[in-house]
Amino acid sequence: MSTFTKIYDIEDVPPLGKSIPLSFQHVFAMFGATILVPILTGLDPSVTLFCSGLGTLIFHLVNKGKVPAYLGSSFAFIAPIIAVSKTYGAQGAFTGMMAAGVVYIIVFIIIAIVGLKWIKTVLPPVVVGPVVMIIGLSLTPVAIGEASKGLPTALITTLIVIVASIFGRGFFKIIPILLGTVGGYIVAILFGQVNFDAISKAAWIALPNLTIVTGHMPVFAWGAVAMIAPVAIATIVEDVGHLLVIGDTVERDLMHNPGLHKVLLGNGLATGLAGFLGGVPETTYGENIGVLAITRVFSSRVIQGAAVIAILLSFIQKFGAAIQTIPEPVLGGVTIILYGMIASVGLRTLIENKVNMASNRNLLIVSVIFSFGVGGMVFKFGPDFQFAGIASAAISGIILNLILPKDKDSEAKA
Repeated sequence: MSTFTKIYDIEDVPPLGKSIPLSFQHVFAMFGATILVPILTGLDPSVTLFCSGLGTLIFHLVNKGKVPAYLGSSFAFIAPIIAVSKTYGAQGAFTGMMAAGVVYIIVFIIIAIVGLKWIKTVLPPVVVGPVVMIIGLSLTPVAIGEASKGLPTALITTLIVIVASIFGRGFFKIIPILLGTVGGYIVAILFGQVNFDAISKAAWIALPNLTIVTGHMPVFAWGAVAMIAPVAIATIVEDVGHLLVIGDTVERDLMHNPGLHKVLLGNGLATGLAGFLGGVPETTYGENIGVLAITRVFSSRVIQGAAVIAILLSFIQKFGAAIQTIPEPVLGGVTIILYGMIASVGLRTLIENKVNMASNRNLLIVSVIFSFGVGGMVFKFGPDFQFAGIASAAISGIILNLILPKDKDSEAKA
């Protein structure tokens, strides 16, 4: 159990004067990564921002606000979306994304019928912990790459976050990410690293280019479904890991209340709707889990506020453009903390579940997960079906855990 005192619990509703900056903190945490995925895949960032906010609200509706998670763009789908778009076009990729949402819903139905016992067998802490660590570690090169483009600015930003987290008092102690982002932005302005052109060129109000607005609706293609839908297996493992991490952070058994099946249903509906509207698949966001762990503010209302802000930003283009002017070194300085926090929380999963790392069995499982995940192992099953990186690491860990015989040494130590 955590030794830290929570500031606001899940059901708490902070005063509006505190809720707004707390919500913006979550927006800053998710923003860079959320819009990066559509930029890399050639899709529309404003649509993705709209879908992330709407998907998060759907997620909270399904789970009755019991899981303080934000849903942002999933990095696991980047490679298959790019590949499918080249062959079937973006409209074909949208169909594949919708199919990924269906995979989530199928697993939801299975869990709702047969329960969670098989999940504990298939995904014990010795698998989930390292996979969560890989998620964080696989993102750290992105943070370092951004930071390296202006190292002094990035390091000052990181230092502000650290100082605010450790030495902050009162309200300032629970908004270190926001303080770091604002402080780093001011430093970047002084260093001449901020380009304001995007703000002047952006319209004040404009509709996001949703498929239902542009008429570019999804087009069915089996190849697109075969290449994109299976990636949902990896993101489901990611969701399990994130749910365990959030549960440890807020000190609640979220696997049973509201239940993993409802979490997967919420994520599946959000992902399917994002594909239909022209966004990208969504997943519970490690960056925002990092914010929970740092600030000890667990209020779901704060997350919901961030979702509403994201939707508004997708319409208020000048405001969205202003946030997009935040230089990469500032984002890098913030995500150095957030991505590292994800990896650290994965390590905490191993420690708190007393996974015996003196056991050769457990050591082998963790070693393979690390090697496949960090090394980007790719398993190809024909031209239209493959697992790579986190997906290959997760699946390999699951298989090894099921086939390797257990012994007394592999059991958790008291």
